[in-house]
Amino acid sequence: MVRKEERLGVLLWFRFSRFYNRNIKLTNQNLRAAGLSTAQFDCIAQIGLDNEITQQQLAEKLVVTKGNVTQLLAKLEQLGYITRTKTGREKHIALTDKGQACYRENVPKQEAFQQSQFDKLTRDEQKELLKLLKKLGE
Repeated sequence: MVRKEERLGVLLWFRFSRFYNRNIKLTNQNLRAAGLSTAQFDCIAQIGLDNEITQQQLAEKLVVTKGNVTQLLAKLEQLGYITRTKTGREKHIALTDKGQACYRENVPKQEAFQQSQFDKLTRDEQKELLKLLKKLGE
């Protein structure tokens, strides 16, 4: 017979998975309406934070290899969201005017949407959840 304490981990995993999967589904719907994939949005959001970033820095922020980000950047460049310039061995990436407009329009919407997902929790509960999730990630 399985004790309740042993099932707690499974119950936590199910709840967390359901929340995450629902959140991702809604996020994808929101971004699709803006004509962006999640990966494209993530790139635009990361580049927009710094105004300019190297391809290596972007890959590190996205937790992917530099090679993996190359295809994504080529597509964003083709769509007119970014420019890439090479200085020595480094490739610098910046948002175009179109990319900056996309950033200004979509990042605040996504931030507001994500905040709304946690509105059932008080501010203190949100801080505690963040602290606990960081602890789990260590």
